[in-house]
Amino acid sequence: MTTQYDVIIVGLGSMGSTAAYQLAKKGQRVLGLEQFGPAHDLGSHHGGSRIIRQSYFEDPAYVPLLLRAYELWDQIERESGEEVMTVTGGLMLGQPDSLTVTGSINSARQWNLNYEVLEADEIRRRYPVFNPSPTTIALYEEKAGFVRPERSVYTHLSQAEKHGAELRFFESVQSWEAHPSGEGVRVVTNTGTYEAGKMIISPGAWAPQLLEDLGINLQVERHIQMFFEPTGGIEPYRIGKQPIYIWEGDDNVQLYGFPSSGLRGEGAKVAFFRKGKPCTPENIDRNIYDYEVELIREYLAKFIPSLSGRFLQGKTCLYTNTPDEHFVISTHPNHPQVAVAAGFSGHGFKFASVVGEILADLVIDGKTNHPIDLFSPKRFVHI
Repeated sequence: MTTQYDVIIVGLGSMGSTAAYQLAKKGQRVLGLEQFGPAHDLGSHHGGSRIIRQSYFEDPAYVPLLLRAYELWDQIERESGEEVMTVTGGLMLGQPDSLTVTGSINSARQWNLNYEVLEADEIRRRYPVFNPSPTTIALYEEKAGFVRPERSVYTHLSQAEKHGAELRFFESVQSWEAHPSGEGVRVVTNTGTYEAGKMIISPGAWAPQLLEDLGINLQVERHIQMFFEPTGGIEPYRIGKQPIYIWEGDDNVQLYGFPSSGLRGEGAKVAFFRKGKPCTPENIDRNIYDYEVELIREYLAKFIPSLSGRFLQGKTCLYTNTPDEHFVISTHPNHPQVAVAAGFSGHGFKFASVVGEILADLVIDGKTNHPIDLFSPKRFVHI
């Protein structure tokens, strides 16, 4: 089958942008399709910052991918001259038996990562804005920080184009089909029909529609990122003085936040890790309500009192959750020429650099040396 393209990528957000870059750099003829503009704010890759960390409380199996992700974030920065990742140090706080603390320590020990365990007095001494209870402890990881999602998407897309990728925006995919031979795909959009040898589908919150045939119960949720102005001024919250943090309360709710990066003036960003509301990309409520602001302010008043000042701005974003909150990264079970990346469940962006490399491996070689068994869609098939 002779086609104009080697690979069609459906979705040019977090993962599709890095896959386009990796494939184009390897000499593949790439067509990227995106229903909105580059680095848009209607999905999951906006808001200026996403936490990156190595002591991964979700599962130690993620750590090798994180180590490679760090290398690739460094690589794109060198190639582009853009600062995409900022290392600030990070605290994983909670009671000694909390998942945030125990899971982080377990991953750090299993993979021989450098870390410290801080008691409440030491947390308070180093970071006076924090108000830990006497029994709160924290894992401190020097290499934690944040990745800038919009800048990542823009930068990877720009580099992909420099390597010859053809990227089409404001073009939505209506349907796709894979040839039963295992080679060849056809994609129909609102403006045309395209064919290629292989395809990557990385549709973010639109995965339930485009990957319906996988049979995975993907649930989309509305989440909110908020910016507050500290009551005593921004200085203690600047990069260099404030780390990123994930703080698990006694109710098991995780509050996370960032140092001020100048993104929203003199404010710092905070959010809840879970506590989302079910929605679809079409019916999500983009409004931010007073009761939502007050709910997060209650947590701030307890944990970080001086940050519970004036509310500056909020932005909604989307989580696409799998039933076990682990990713789906694989070749399609029925179509070996199709690779899928979906269901990143609110903790995927830090991996975007390495996911692009994995997706390139899957469509070029049909396999990858990266450990991705955890992410097979076959785990949801019950026979």
